[in-house]
Amino acid sequence: MLVSSASLFSGLWIPLVTPFTADDQVDHAALSALVRDLCQRGVAGFVPCGSTGEAAALTAEEQLAVLDTTLAAAQGLPVLMGVGGYRLQGVLAQLEAVCTRPVAGVLVAAPFYTRPSQEGLLGWFRALADASPVPLVLYDIPYRTGTELRLETLLALADHPRIQAIKDCGGDAGKTAALIADGRLSVLAGEDAQVFSSLALGACGAITASAHRHTERFVQVIERLQAGALAEARALWQPLLPWVQAVFAEPNPGPIKALLAEAGQMGDRLRAPMTSASPALRQRLRALEDGLLSRP
Repeated sequence: MLVSSASLFSGLWIPLVTPFTADDQVDHAALSALVRDLCQRGVAGFVPCGSTGEAAALTAEEQLAVLDTTLAAAQGLPVLMGVGGYRLQGVLAQLEAVCTRPVAGVLVAAPFYTRPSQEGLLGWFRALADASPVPLVLYDIPYRTGTELRLETLLALADHPRIQAIKDCGGDAGKTAALIADGRLSVLAGEDAQVFSSLALGACGAITASAHRHTERFVQVIERLQAGALAEARALWQPLLPWVQAVFAEPNPGPIKALLAEAGQMGDRLRAPMTSASPALRQRLRALEDGLLSRP
């Protein structure tokens, strides 16, 4: 039985980083501890093996192991697994393997590199939705895939009963507003700096990498906006925004991993071609962190 998107795909979801050991193995102990800590901070769910999780640098076996660790540590909170590629049969096989686990859904981007037509995208997502026993969350992120999911394509996909939500990184406020007004897809803000504006428009929640830190503040912003307390939400959001912008001043997840490493939660290690945050950005982030921590 499918879970209603209205009840499931809302609130703050964390797109998890993938910690690595000194010998470049997945650090499952650090990942488990991170998830268990975040469970206490009001998050709605977790997204392993997205772009923040360096999924493209993980083998298929490593991705499933990351999923298993996340599920074991999530204390019953829902887990949305990143699935993707550009060969349909390969993605279908990945989907089948993921769905042997108790996932709440799968996050699926357009096939990268190939740059298909809108008709090709319709066929791609419908084939995956037809094969999936769990809901699909579309991942609209054209600057990574090279392909835009146009509004008319998204509205056509919303007719499929297993396509229930969208992680919105399209950068088109008009398209975001139209999807929210249509109401069939739960809209989750995927660009961290746009969390406030998307929720103010009526989005259901956010998938937000910067919320690995100051998690409760992000939860409070979303809860205030959902309650219609715009002024209170704005007062919470405005101090967060410069920090969010700094977290993405260099390629994700380098900056957020640096912060987690400084907090003692994992090693500051990424897989090539991703790199650690620069010393200058670390200094800037520390100053912004200190400012946020000094606020009530």
